[in-house]
Amino acid sequence: MNRRARRNHSAAFKAKVALAAVKGDRTIAQLAEHFDVHPNQITTWKSQLEASASEIFGPGGGTPATPAVDVKSLHAKIGELTLENDS
Repeated sequence: MNRRARRNHSAAFKAKVALAAVKGDRTIAQLAEHFDVHPNQITTWKSQLEASASEIFGPGGGTPATPAVDVKSLHAKIGELTLENDS
């Protein structure tokens, strides 16, 4: 019996499968056959989606804002480190 190589699914694929499971128009077994993943994996992704959905729609939901970067200070630090490496 040959084993299939381990697959890494993208976040978009996981979301697509989990949303299909939440929709409920097909069984988990049907979804597993359609998307070629194990039914337990679909159940796990569905649970993760349901658990984290409140974070998305909560206060300040969505992706966290990236902090502002002070480019001048970073360039100054690069210059300092370059001088240290050269000497």
